[in-house]
This record gives sequence, C-alpha cells and structure tokens, in this order.
Amino acid sequence: MRIFFPFCLCCMMSLTLAAQDYKWSRDVAYSVKTDAYALERLKLDVYYPDGQKDNPVVVWFHGGGLEAGAKEVPTELRRKGYVVVGVNYRLLPKVTVDKTIDDAAEAVAWVMHHIGDYGGSPRKVFVTGHSAGGYLSMMLCLNKTWLARYGVDADSIAAYIPFSGQAITHYNVRKMQGIDALQPTIDQYAPLYWVRKDCPPFILICGDRELELYGRYDENQYLARMMKLVGHPHTILYELDGFDHGTMVHPAFGLLEKHIREVLKEKQ
Repeated sequence: MRIFFPFCLCCMMSLTLAAQDYKWSRDVAYSVKTDAYALERLKLDVYYPDGQKDNPVVVWFHGGGLEAGAKEVPTELRRKGYVVVGVNYRLLPKVTVDKTIDDAAEAVAWVMHHIGDYGGSPRKVFVTGHSAGGYLSMMLCLNKTWLARYGVDADSIAAYIPFSGQAITHYNVRKMQGIDALQPTIDQYAPLYWVRKDCPPFILICGDRELELYGRYDENQYLARMMKLVGHPHTILYELDGFDHGTMVHPAFGLLEKHIREVLKEKQ
C-alpha cells in the first residue's frame, strides 16, 4: 500500500492519554547471560503509565545496522497509554548475529514474563523497531525457535510491525561472512527464509522504493508476496512516498498506532 504525503497521520486518534503520570525504570537487566559484554549491554528501559493496568505494550528495538545504536523510548510513543520498552542488545562484530537475535528473544521473553509489574498486558505486546530493529522483530516473528528457547510462543505476540527491516540476510551479517553489502543472500539469518502462514499480524512499513537503503522496500515487497503465497492472511506492506530510510520513521509511527488500535479492537 503506497502512502502519499502530506497525510495527517498525527491526526489519527491515539489511545487514552493524557493526564495520567508516567514513570521510568531504567537499565533493567533482562538476561541470564553473565559474560562481561552481556552484563554491560543487556539492559532495557521501561516507560509506563503510573497506577494503570492491562495497558498495551510496545517493544522497541533500536537501529544501527546491528553494529551501533542504543536503547531508546521514541518520543512519538510517549504519553499515548502504552508501556514502552526500549531494548539494548549485543552488537556485531563483537558477537555473531545468532547471539544478537537471541538477546532480542530474551528481551521479549522478559517482557512477556514481567510486564504485568509495570501495568502492561502480556496479551497486548507489539514488537517493532527500525532498520536493524525491524530485522530483529522480523526474525522473532518468522522463526519461532528463538522465542521458544525462553518458553514463549512467537504467536502469542499481538503483532509484529517492523520499520524498514531487512528481509534478506542482513548486510552486516554478510560482511562478517566476507560477502559484499550489494551481494544478496538468503540463509537461515534471513527473514525470507522463514516465511510461514500461521504467524500473528505482520505489518511491514518502508520508505520510498527509490530512496530506501539498499533496495529495502523491494525486499519487503517480496517478503510480503511470499507471505501471501504461503497463505498468511494478515501481511500488509506500506510504502511511505517521498521518505528515505531515516526520515520514514516519524510518519511510520502513525501506522504503528493505527494497527495497534485495530488489533486491540479485534481482541475485545
């Protein structure tokens, strides 16, 4: 679905907001791993409405090519009635990508097991992120084994809504394999490798196909096509016309909120 701008995504209604107070729990350790880099890196921040319960939860994985970046709670998600969890994970090339994906899975499992302590509902968890963070959310959605290691069914997540995630093997994973960034491959570290028909709603949001990084929209288009061909009933792809890999993030939040509302309405 191609979205043309100007388009007032900000005019979409949010969940009940406003006058409630919000709190932070910062640098919460979420991992059982004990190596020095894990102890340094594997922490998350929780931003939550005070004194509330049964709130929807947004798990946000930061971008940075799997090699950089830090946990964040995007301003666009604040004061919207959500519990928001910003996650750090270990970065390439200090670790291999299997460890990075495992960190992401462990963080989501922590959320499923503990978010009730912050007023969040494990039935209303939405997993998302931008770029590398989108890639991680795709991998957790499509390859169920990552979350299963921590006793969580990937299909118990309400929806996965990656922003500009890489559908083929991530280019920095290929770099560690000695493969050029523009030499595409699809192996077990590619979301495309794991297409399946029985996952939760899968909402793919990308920038303009002519402006996106390394053909990112085209990869997502093929992923969406394959998901539909295998019979998944709820894969949607958006193209944000006129926005590149970085600038697509802000307008994408309007679509994220739109689909959170739709999924929650279906759960009622």
